[in-house]
Amino acid sequence: MSAVISVNNLHKRYGSTVAVDDVSFEVQPGEIFAILGPNGAGKSTTVETVAGLRDADSGTLSVLGLDPQRDVQELRQRLGIQLQQAEVPDRLKVWEVLTLFAAFYDKTVPSETLLTNWGLQEKRNSFFSNLSGGQKQRLFIALALINDPEIVIFDELTTGLDPQARRSTWELVKAVRDQGKTVILVTHGMDEAEQLADRIAIIDRGRVIALDTPQGLIDGIQQENRISFSTPVGFDLDSMTGVEGVSRVEQAGNQVTVFGSGPLMARVALALSAQGIEPTDLRQERANLEDVFLAMTGRALRS
Repeated sequence: MSAVISVNNLHKRYGSTVAVDDVSFEVQPGEIFAILGPNGAGKSTTVETVAGLRDADSGTLSVLGLDPQRDVQELRQRLGIQLQQAEVPDRLKVWEVLTLFAAFYDKTVPSETLLTNWGLQEKRNSFFSNLSGGQKQRLFIALALINDPEIVIFDELTTGLDPQARRSTWELVKAVRDQGKTVILVTHGMDEAEQLADRIAIIDRGRVIALDTPQGLIDGIQQENRISFSTPVGFDLDSMTGVEGVSRVEQAGNQVTVFGSGPLMARVALALSAQGIEPTDLRQERANLEDVFLAMTGRALRS
Protein backbone atom coordinates (compact mmCIF):
# COMPACT_ATOMS: atom_id res chain seq x y z
CA MET A 1 0.00 0.00 0.00
CA SER A 2 1.17 3.54 -0.72
CA ALA A 3 2.38 5.46 2.33
CA VAL A 4 0.12 8.29 3.50
CA ILE A 5 3.14 10.04 5.07
CA SER A 6 6.64 9.98 3.65
CA VAL A 7 9.49 11.87 5.36
CA ASN A 8 12.95 11.87 3.80
CA ASN A 9 16.11 13.42 5.26
CA LEU A 10 14.25 15.99 7.35
CA HIS A 11 16.38 18.66 9.03
CA LYS A 12 15.28 21.44 11.39
CA ARG A 13 17.45 23.72 13.49
CA TYR A 14 16.78 26.63 15.84
CA GLY A 15 19.87 28.82 15.82
CA SER A 16 22.74 26.61 16.93
CA THR A 17 20.40 23.88 18.23
CA VAL A 18 19.71 20.96 15.90
CA ALA A 19 16.18 19.74 16.68
CA VAL A 20 15.78 17.24 13.82
CA ASP A 21 18.78 15.73 12.10
CA ASP A 22 18.17 13.65 8.95
CA VAL A 23 14.91 11.95 9.99
CA SER A 24 13.26 9.56 7.51
CA PHE A 25 10.21 7.28 7.89
CA GLU A 26 6.95 6.28 6.22
CA VAL A 27 3.48 5.75 7.67
CA GLN A 28 1.02 3.32 6.12
CA PRO A 29 -2.73 3.97 5.90
CA GLY A 30 -4.82 2.75 8.83
CA GLU A 31 -1.99 2.16 11.30
CA ILE A 32 -1.16 3.64 14.68
CA PHE A 33 2.40 4.87 14.23
CA ALA A 34 4.09 5.92 17.47
CA ILE A 35 7.02 8.28 17.74
CA LEU A 36 8.85 7.60 20.97
CA GLY A 37 11.81 9.35 22.53
CA PRO A 38 13.22 11.29 25.49
CA ASN A 39 12.11 14.83 26.20
CA GLY A 40 13.75 17.18 23.71
CA ALA A 41 14.53 14.39 21.25
CA GLY A 42 12.79 16.14 18.32
CA LYS A 43 9.47 14.30 18.35
CA SER A 44 7.15 17.30 18.47
CA THR A 45 9.21 19.29 15.98
CA THR A 46 9.03 16.37 13.56
CA VAL A 47 5.25 16.02 13.68
CA GLU A 48 4.67 19.78 13.64
CA THR A 49 6.72 19.92 10.44
CA VAL A 50 4.71 17.04 8.99
CA ALA A 51 1.52 18.95 9.86
CA GLY A 52 2.76 22.13 8.18
CA LEU A 53 3.01 24.06 11.44
CA ARG A 54 6.78 24.50 10.99
CA ASP A 55 8.91 24.80 7.86
CA ALA A 56 11.68 22.27 7.31
CA ASP A 57 15.20 23.57 6.71
CA SER A 58 15.79 20.73 4.25
CA GLY A 59 14.41 17.34 3.27
CA THR A 60 11.24 16.27 1.51
CA LEU A 61 7.81 15.53 2.97
CA SER A 62 4.64 14.15 1.45
CA VAL A 63 1.39 13.90 3.44
CA LEU A 64 -1.60 12.48 1.55
CA GLY A 65 0.30 13.38 -1.61
CA LEU A 66 0.63 17.02 -0.51
CA ASP A 67 3.63 19.16 0.39
CA PRO A 68 3.05 20.43 3.97
CA GLN A 69 4.80 23.71 3.18
CA ARG A 70 3.33 24.45 -0.25
CA ASP A 71 -0.12 22.88 0.26
CA VAL A 72 -0.61 23.71 3.93
CA GLN A 73 -4.16 25.07 3.60
CA GLU A 74 -5.41 22.01 1.74
CA LEU A 75 -3.60 19.69 4.13
CA ARG A 76 -5.21 21.27 7.19
CA GLN A 77 -8.63 20.40 5.80
CA ARG A 78 -7.66 16.71 5.71
CA LEU A 79 -5.56 16.39 8.86
CA GLY A 80 -6.49 16.61 12.55
CA ILE A 81 -4.04 17.43 15.31
CA GLN A 82 -4.01 17.61 19.10
CA LEU A 83 -0.91 19.50 20.20
CA GLN A 84 1.18 18.86 23.30
CA GLN A 85 0.16 22.23 24.75
CA ALA A 86 -3.54 22.60 23.98
CA GLU A 87 -5.89 25.06 25.68
CA VAL A 88 -9.09 26.92 24.92
CA PRO A 89 -10.63 29.90 26.81
CA ASP A 90 -11.89 28.78 30.22
CA ARG A 91 -15.28 30.46 29.87
CA LEU A 92 -16.22 28.84 26.57
CA LYS A 93 -18.79 26.09 26.86
CA VAL A 94 -18.09 22.71 25.29
CA TRP A 95 -20.61 23.20 22.47
CA GLU A 96 -19.18 26.68 21.79
CA VAL A 97 -15.66 25.27 21.46
CA LEU A 98 -16.85 22.71 18.91
CA THR A 99 -18.80 25.36 16.98
CA LEU A 100 -15.76 27.67 16.92
CA PHE A 101 -13.41 25.00 15.58
CA ALA A 102 -15.98 23.79 13.04
CA ALA A 103 -15.89 27.27 11.47
CA PHE A 104 -12.28 26.65 10.38
CA TYR A 105 -13.15 23.79 7.99
CA ASP A 106 -15.07 23.24 4.78
CA LYS A 107 -16.33 19.79 5.86
CA THR A 108 -17.24 18.95 9.44
CA VAL A 109 -18.71 16.20 11.58
CA PRO A 110 -21.89 17.33 13.41
CA SER A 111 -21.07 18.54 16.92
CA GLU A 112 -23.82 16.40 18.44
CA THR A 113 -22.27 13.29 16.91
CA LEU A 114 -18.88 14.11 18.44
CA LEU A 115 -20.44 14.89 21.82
CA THR A 116 -22.19 11.52 21.81
CA ASN A 117 -19.24 9.51 20.46
CA TRP A 118 -16.79 10.89 23.02
CA GLY A 119 -19.03 10.89 26.09
CA LEU A 120 -19.44 14.66 26.35
CA GLN A 121 -23.19 15.02 25.80
CA GLU A 122 -23.86 15.70 29.47
CA LYS A 123 -21.07 18.32 29.50
CA ARG A 124 -22.18 20.22 26.39
CA ASN A 125 -23.14 23.29 28.46
CA SER A 126 -20.19 23.09 30.86
CA PHE A 127 -17.40 25.65 30.79
CA PHE A 128 -14.02 24.30 29.67
CA SER A 129 -12.54 25.22 33.07
CA ASN A 130 -15.02 22.92 34.81
CA LEU A 131 -14.05 19.79 32.89
CA SER A 132 -11.90 17.07 34.43
CA GLY A 133 -8.56 16.17 32.88
CA GLY A 134 -10.06 13.16 31.11
CA GLN A 135 -13.00 15.20 29.82
CA LYS A 136 -10.66 17.86 28.45
CA GLN A 137 -8.69 15.16 26.62
CA ARG A 138 -11.89 13.76 25.12
CA LEU A 139 -12.79 17.27 23.96
CA PHE A 140 -9.36 17.68 22.34
CA ILE A 141 -9.86 14.36 20.54
CA ALA A 142 -13.26 15.58 19.32
CA LEU A 143 -11.68 18.82 18.08
CA ALA A 144 -8.99 16.85 16.23
CA LEU A 145 -11.77 14.87 14.52
CA ILE A 146 -14.21 17.68 13.78
CA ASN A 147 -13.11 17.94 10.13
CA ASP A 148 -13.38 14.15 9.63
CA PRO A 149 -9.62 13.93 8.91
CA GLU A 150 -7.83 11.11 7.15
CA ILE A 151 -4.80 11.44 9.47
CA VAL A 152 -4.90 12.36 13.17
CA ILE A 153 -1.85 13.44 15.19
CA PHE A 154 -1.91 13.10 18.99
CA ASP A 155 1.07 14.72 20.74
CA GLU A 156 1.55 13.59 24.38
CA LEU A 157 -2.17 12.96 24.65
CA THR A 158 -2.17 11.38 28.11
CA THR A 159 0.42 13.50 29.91
CA GLY A 160 -0.84 14.40 33.39
CA LEU A 161 -3.78 11.99 33.38
CA ASP A 162 -4.40 9.51 36.17
CA PRO A 163 -4.09 5.78 35.33
CA GLN A 164 -7.83 5.30 34.83
CA ALA A 165 -8.10 8.29 32.48
CA ARG A 166 -5.01 7.15 30.57
CA ARG A 167 -6.49 3.68 29.97
CA SER A 168 -9.78 5.20 28.88
CA THR A 169 -7.97 7.52 26.46
CA TRP A 170 -6.09 4.56 24.98
CA GLU A 171 -9.42 2.98 24.09
CA LEU A 172 -10.45 6.23 22.41
CA VAL A 173 -7.28 6.21 20.30
CA LYS A 174 -8.03 2.66 19.19
CA ALA A 175 -11.57 3.73 18.33
CA VAL A 176 -10.19 6.51 16.12
CA ARG A 177 -8.06 3.96 14.24
CA ASP A 178 -11.06 1.64 13.96
CA GLN A 179 -12.89 4.43 12.13
CA GLY A 180 -10.37 3.92 9.31
CA LYS A 181 -8.10 6.82 10.18
CA THR A 182 -4.31 6.81 10.38
CA VAL A 183 -3.03 7.84 13.81
CA ILE A 184 0.35 9.39 14.64
CA LEU A 185 0.96 9.05 18.37
CA VAL A 186 3.79 11.08 19.91
CA THR A 187 4.61 9.87 23.40
CA HIS A 188 7.33 9.17 25.93
CA GLY A 189 5.16 6.54 27.63
CA MET A 190 6.62 3.09 27.07
CA ASP A 191 3.45 1.26 28.09
CA GLU A 192 1.35 3.54 25.91
CA ALA A 193 3.42 2.87 22.80
CA GLU A 194 3.60 -0.88 23.50
CA GLN A 195 -0.18 -1.12 24.00
CA LEU A 196 -1.29 1.00 21.03
CA ALA A 197 1.26 1.12 18.25
CA ASP A 198 1.42 -1.05 15.16
CA ARG A 199 4.92 0.33 14.56
CA ILE A 200 7.25 2.56 16.55
CA ALA A 201 9.99 4.99 15.54
CA ILE A 202 12.38 5.79 18.38
CA ILE A 203 13.90 9.26 17.97
CA ASP A 204 16.91 10.40 20.00
CA ARG A 205 18.93 13.57 19.56
CA GLY A 206 16.97 14.38 16.43
CA ARG A 207 17.58 11.06 14.66
CA VAL A 208 15.55 7.88 14.14
CA ILE A 209 17.59 5.22 15.92
CA ALA A 210 15.10 2.34 15.56
CA LEU A 211 11.89 1.58 13.65
CA ASP A 212 9.92 -1.65 13.96
CA THR A 213 6.87 -3.24 15.54
CA PRO A 214 6.88 -3.22 19.36
CA GLN A 215 7.70 -6.93 19.47
CA GLY A 216 10.32 -6.55 16.76
CA LEU A 217 12.11 -3.90 18.83
CA ILE A 218 11.94 -6.08 21.95
CA ASP A 219 13.23 -9.13 20.10
CA GLY A 220 16.12 -7.09 18.72
CA ILE A 221 17.87 -6.43 22.02
CA GLN A 222 20.09 -8.81 23.92
CA GLN A 223 18.53 -8.91 27.36
CA GLU A 224 19.49 -11.00 30.36
CA ASN A 225 16.91 -13.25 31.98
CA ARG A 226 15.40 -11.78 35.14
CA ILE A 227 13.89 -13.70 38.04
CA SER A 228 12.08 -11.73 40.75
CA PHE A 229 10.63 -12.72 44.11
CA SER A 230 9.80 -11.35 47.54
CA THR A 231 12.24 -12.20 50.31
CA PRO A 232 11.84 -13.03 53.97
CA VAL A 233 13.49 -10.80 56.56
CA GLY A 234 17.23 -11.43 56.75
CA PHE A 235 17.58 -13.02 53.32
CA ASP A 236 21.22 -13.37 52.30
CA LEU A 237 21.74 -11.97 48.78
CA ASP A 238 25.14 -13.66 48.56
CA SER A 239 23.36 -17.02 48.45
CA MET A 240 22.21 -16.13 44.92
CA THR A 241 25.53 -14.90 43.53
CA GLY A 242 27.00 -18.39 43.55
CA VAL A 243 24.15 -19.93 41.53
CA GLU A 244 25.24 -21.06 38.07
CA GLY A 245 24.37 -18.53 35.35
CA VAL A 246 23.75 -15.61 37.75
CA SER A 247 25.52 -12.41 36.74
CA ARG A 248 24.22 -10.03 39.44
CA VAL A 249 21.57 -9.64 42.11
CA GLU A 250 19.65 -6.47 43.01
CA GLN A 251 17.34 -5.72 45.92
CA ALA A 252 14.72 -2.98 46.37
CA GLY A 253 12.93 -3.27 49.70
CA ASN A 254 11.86 -6.89 50.03
CA GLN A 255 11.97 -7.47 46.25
CA VAL A 256 14.96 -9.34 44.83
CA THR A 257 15.81 -9.51 41.12
CA VAL A 258 18.32 -12.06 39.87
CA PHE A 259 19.93 -11.47 36.46
CA GLY A 260 21.63 -14.12 34.39
CA SER A 261 21.43 -16.62 31.57
CA GLY A 262 20.46 -20.22 30.92
CA PRO A 263 17.64 -22.03 32.79
CA LEU A 264 17.70 -19.37 35.49
CA MET A 265 14.21 -19.96 36.90
CA ALA A 266 14.94 -23.60 37.72
CA ARG A 267 18.34 -22.82 39.23
CA VAL A 268 17.04 -19.99 41.43
CA ALA A 269 14.08 -22.12 42.57
CA LEU A 270 16.42 -24.96 43.55
CA ALA A 271 18.74 -22.59 45.42
CA LEU A 272 15.82 -21.11 47.36
CA SER A 273 14.38 -24.56 48.11
CA ALA A 274 17.74 -25.65 49.49
CA GLN A 275 17.42 -22.81 52.02
CA GLY A 276 13.86 -23.80 52.90
CA ILE A 277 12.44 -20.74 51.14
CA GLU A 278 9.40 -21.11 48.87
CA PRO A 279 8.35 -17.63 47.64
CA THR A 280 4.79 -17.52 46.34
CA ASP A 281 5.58 -14.83 43.76
CA LEU A 282 8.63 -16.31 42.01
CA ARG A 283 8.37 -15.07 38.43
CA GLN A 284 10.37 -14.55 35.28
CA GLU A 285 10.29 -11.03 33.85
CA ARG A 286 10.70 -10.61 30.12
CA ALA A 287 12.13 -7.69 28.22
CA ASN A 288 9.71 -4.90 27.36
CA LEU A 289 9.76 -1.63 25.45
CA GLU A 290 11.27 0.21 28.40
CA ASP A 291 14.27 -2.11 28.22
CA VAL A 292 14.60 -1.31 24.51
CA PHE A 293 14.36 2.41 25.19
CA LEU A 294 17.00 2.38 27.92
CA ALA A 295 19.30 0.14 25.91
CA MET A 296 19.17 2.54 22.96
CA THR A 297 19.04 5.94 24.65
CA GLY A 298 20.97 5.28 27.86
CA ARG A 299 20.06 5.59 31.53
CA ALA A 300 21.80 8.87 32.37
CA LEU A 301 19.71 11.96 33.07
CA ARG A 302 20.10 14.74 30.51
CA SER A 303 20.09 18.48 30.92
